[in-house]
Amino acid sequence: MVRSLKARGLAGEMAAEFVGTMILILFGCGVVAQVVAAGIGDHDSIAWAWGLGVTLGVYVASRISGAHLNPAVTIALAVFKGFEWRKVAPYALAQTAGAFLAALLVRWNYTEVLNAKDPGLTIKTQGVFSTLPGNGTLPVGDWGAFRDQIIGTAILLIVLFAITDLRNTSPGANLAPVVVGFLVVAIGMAWGTNAGYAINPARDFGPRLASWLTGYDTAFTDQYGFPYWWIPIVAPVIGALIGGAIYKYLIERFLPAGDPLDAMPAKDLEPAA
Repeated sequence: MVRSLKARGLAGEMAAEFVGTMILILFGCGVVAQVVAAGIGDHDSIAWAWGLGVTLGVYVASRISGAHLNPAVTIALAVFKGFEWRKVAPYALAQTAGAFLAALLVRWNYTEVLNAKDPGLTIKTQGVFSTLPGNGTLPVGDWGAFRDQIIGTAILLIVLFAITDLRNTSPGANLAPVVVGFLVVAIGMAWGTNAGYAINPARDFGPRLASWLTGYDTAFTDQYGFPYWWIPIVAPVIGALIGGAIYKYLIERFLPAGDPLDAMPAKDLEPAA
């Protein structure tokens, strides 16, 4: 998101994506654990902590990698903004690994309250780590959640591209991470019912794997017993491509041309979420 003015090498970029995504998940899964297991806070505190987690993760990583923190964002940047395809898989791996480690730390730190709240480690507290249709309780099926994740991630990418487009009304570089955080808060408050607004394959799969390895036997299924793990992976990618296309063909093409900053490399203008 913020300009990365010097080439750092792929290893450095992966390290930045790893740590930035770890920060995001430490705040995100941490607040859900506090609300669900300890009863401290509510939906609004969850939405705000996720948004602040994004902001802080971006500040950590943006100078080195562009702070994607989300494989769906990385793929959309490769399709629409010239990001190098050879870096897509390494970025996604680093993002997922960062999310995985952060979830392990949350699981370890909240061991006592999670076990007290849900001794069997069931769907009741699985939502601390990964998403479920209708957040595990509401009458939403898998395909309703699939639809929701496409729409939510499309919204994310439309606004991300606008925020980071120097030809549009973009905020200053140092303020952009804050605006992106507000975007995630808004999505959480408006689009959190049907599928917990994962809108990020790494955010969901990394913690889902961590919870499965630490005792949540049903981590890869939903409350109906159906395999669910793939939906927060596939649907956000589809949504990101739709959102990127909407911005490119309905907004970007009509913006004023000729700004010298528009010629900057895609890596210097990358968004994050």
